[in-house]
Amino acid sequence: MNTTPTHSTLSAFFIEDHRNCDSGWAEVEKVLDQGDLEAGAAAFTTFELGLLRHFRMEEEVIFPAFEAASGNMGCGPTTVMRQEHQQLMGLLQQIRATLHAGKAQAALDLGDTLLMVLQQHNVKEEGILYPACDHLLAEQWPQLKQGLKEF
Repeated sequence: MNTTPTHSTLSAFFIEDHRNCDSGWAEVEKVLDQGDLEAGAAAFTTFELGLLRHFRMEEEVIFPAFEAASGNMGCGPTTVMRQEHQQLMGLLQQIRATLHAGKAQAALDLGDTLLMVLQQHNVKEEGILYPACDHLLAEQWPQLKQGLKEF
């Protein structure tokens, strides 16, 4: 099975992954709204793994390549994105703990905050960072997407 991303641009690949993560959260909400805490926790685990995978692909492959190409080492948009990833991971931990405590509504409430922060984060990536990556990393994209296979 070929697991190499086939998208022609970095933006297309990561925007699709954003939508996949959004669908994962929608599934969590749907199952928890139906009152199935066990299935909701399982759906959350799937969502969380997908979102953490997305962060790792950015932080371990794309951000370093962007920083090297742009000269923005330790400052610039990737610094802000990493800080927001940390904030989002904190919310994921809170939701996981809340689900573990059997509090579905509290998890959904925290999920509302997560979704708001995530949507704002994605707008910045899709409107600023990814287009800049497309411009600066276009020649490297075939090698970069090959590097994403491990994820």
